[in-house]
Amino acid sequence: MNSSLVPLIRPEYERAIQPLDTVSADRALPWPEKLWQFGWLRKAVILLLLAVVWEGLARWQDNDLLLPSFMQTAQALASGLVSGELVKYVGVSLSVLLQGYLAGIAAAFVLTSLAVSTQFGRDLLATLTSMFNPLPAIALLPLALLWFGLGKGSLIFVLIHSVLWPLALSTYTGFQGVPETLRMAGRNYGLSGLRLVTYILVPAALPSIVSGLKISWAFAWRTLIAAELVFGTTSGQGGLGWYIFQNRNELYTDKVFAGLAMVILIGLLVENIVFSTIERLTVRRWGMQR
Repeated sequence: MNSSLVPLIRPEYERAIQPLDTVSADRALPWPEKLWQFGWLRKAVILLLLAVVWEGLARWQDNDLLLPSFMQTAQALASGLVSGELVKYVGVSLSVLLQGYLAGIAAAFVLTSLAVSTQFGRDLLATLTSMFNPLPAIALLPLALLWFGLGKGSLIFVLIHSVLWPLALSTYTGFQGVPETLRMAGRNYGLSGLRLVTYILVPAALPSIVSGLKISWAFAWRTLIAAELVFGTTSGQGGLGWYIFQNRNELYTDKVFAGLAMVILIGLLVENIVFSTIERLTVRRWGMQR
């Protein structure tokens, strides 16, 4: 046998693995880079930069009636929170928002459950979303005032409209993306109708559902503030939008900006605490989202 055709045998050797505790200190990240890994710190830096730009523009404008400085707005915000005046308005707005938001979620769940169960439900969802999703919720406020009068009912009606359609579309899209294997597995266990939706489709479509909840929350929050600016008080109690509108009429521009800052702060808190916690405990924990 020709020796040139015999493959060479590579000699074996062992390589010592360096323990993790003996890694040299120069390979560790510097402390500024370690701190920069925290998302909350990066967001705080962005907010600080925006505050500096705001303060600079206000000082350059030098007109408190048109653009109060960041410090003036912060003082008005702190004064409103300490006195309890701003807290009262925020409480009214959040109470109405929660009622409309939960009612919209329930309506969207019923509509999408019907859509994935029957052909009529799919046609109904497609028709209604094509009709009402492009319609701004605030445009329905005059009709809501005629139908439900001066009360919470009118605001809840427009909130349901702002929540229902984007959430129903996102949920139905998530349901459509569920693999057929999971559907067949559910049917093999005897699941159908609402039980199939609850035990199979909802967990598998959770990323789309959470995204729909975030989008519908944003729509509902800005719809409520806009409605309160037009609608005014609810059953003798004003919300955050009414606080902004009232102070604009009295030319308290710093309080107007304080009200707007409160709208933004509530949005940031809900986004970075409520929805981030839900995503961390569900879709990220289960490897469904990066």
